[in-house]
Amino acid sequence: MDDEGGAAMTPEGLDWKFSQVFGERAAGEEVQEVDIISAIEFDKTGNHLATGDRGGRVVLFEKTDRVDHGVHRRVLEGMDCSSSRHPEFRYKTEFQSHEPEFDYLKSLEIEEKINKIRWCQTANSAMFLLSTNDKTIKFWKVQEKKIKQISNLNVEPSRPTSNGFISSSNVPTSFKACSANGGCIDNRLSCRSNNLSFLPGGITSLRLPMVVTSHESSLLARCRRTYAHAHDYHINSISNNSDGETFISADDLRINLWNFEISSQSFNIVDVKPANMEDLTEVITSAEFHPSHCNMLAYSSSKGSIRLLDLRQSALCDTHSKLFEENEPPGSKSFFTDIISSISDIKFAKGGRYILSRDYMTLKLWDINMGSGPVATFQVHEHLRPKLCDLYENDSIFDKFECCLSGDGQRVATGSYSNTFRVFGCSEGSSEATTLEATKNPARRQIQTPPRFLRSPGNQSHGVNKREGSDYNSGGVDMNGNTFDLSTKLLHLAWHPNENSIACAASNSLYMYYA
Repeated sequence: MDDEGGAAMTPEGLDWKFSQVFGERAAGEEVQEVDIISAIEFDKTGNHLATGDRGGRVVLFEKTDRVDHGVHRRVLEGMDCSSSRHPEFRYKTEFQSHEPEFDYLKSLEIEEKINKIRWCQTANSAMFLLSTNDKTIKFWKVQEKKIKQISNLNVEPSRPTSNGFISSSNVPTSFKACSANGGCIDNRLSCRSNNLSFLPGGITSLRLPMVVTSHESSLLARCRRTYAHAHDYHINSISNNSDGETFISADDLRINLWNFEISSQSFNIVDVKPANMEDLTEVITSAEFHPSHCNMLAYSSSKGSIRLLDLRQSALCDTHSKLFEENEPPGSKSFFTDIISSISDIKFAKGGRYILSRDYMTLKLWDINMGSGPVATFQVHEHLRPKLCDLYENDSIFDKFECCLSGDGQRVATGSYSNTFRVFGCSEGSSEATTLEATKNPARRQIQTPPRFLRSPGNQSHGVNKREGSDYNSGGVDMNGNTFDLSTKLLHLAWHPNENSIACAASNSLYMYYA
């Protein structure tokens, strides 16, 4: 198989390969807290990718290749096609989206960290996106602008003046106008005769500025609207509606509905805050609109349930139209049950029939037409069950991992520790389960050879450390002898909407893989 080719189907699943990396740190280099990536999002076409970091910056990447879908199909069918190229992205621009703030009324610091990014509809070659930190949502427009330059100065370089203005000595005597009382004035426009015509010969020392548009262009990011002061708690989700006019934002206790054109007010559509906060038993963890039905949305809770809402039933969605949850077997509950069952992320499949959810231990796939339980469950952290006590002590049990689905809905993916992410096949009868490590740059490894006791055949395949069907054992060492590292975690990842390509964040580095 050609190393630079597309995906080849194997009996176990897709053959994943390293594509490229942005922001990879050198060996021993310390990572600044503000550079750690906190959000990733592809646009609907897959031609643009946005990342947000803890420093409040949004970085945009642009796809440089255009994959021939006919070629891609032939590759998937096992046909020879050496001319196909793997997807490549290039840095496009970046801008400062949020700044640190301080709420003086509540004596609360508001971090600039970007929690979520959502792409909006493009128009007139301009890109639009939403970004949010804990409290404030911003609507950005990014557009290429032609560079304009001033070609001429007001004064001839050969006759400079003190203040940049032309003194009366520089003006020809014939140009001086006389006022009604017989005195001469220098300002032609002040002449009481109202004669504004230029005298014959013109003014040789005066030049009108000319604005010339060059062929060069630059990207300009401009904040069109700021949606603020609508959430008392930290915003954990934003999601665009398919109508292109509204979006939702969710915090721990409320979900608000916004109109893109109106930043001064929003409508509260979900409120789970009890009259007495001591009675609080669950919070909202994630919310998302249905991809095609503008009246439907879903939100998850810390109790492991997903509620499907229909905005046509009532303005305030106090009751759900459908509830999805998996009941624990009797006698299996423990102190950690509620913590590890909390859902950290949900995603609708492209068609909208399925919902993918991620809790601490598993990935679950739900059919919105079946409320009895998930149609598939994928074990991600089952090997960590004996260590729940230690994970609780160091707060790792509260880590919030994201999840994503392929465009065709045949595969799902999520992150884990040691900067690894897992890909599962979810089609009927599929046993695909691949673990990949997002820290191996093949170009660097050719320069730096690891010690013999760290090398193994499993981690020498083009930047991908494959551990098919294997898990880390309770001793903290995997089958390749690598130590399990809780301090390095891959929380954020996104699947390209049209291709088998995944972007994932390991600390401050953005890694791209394709199959």
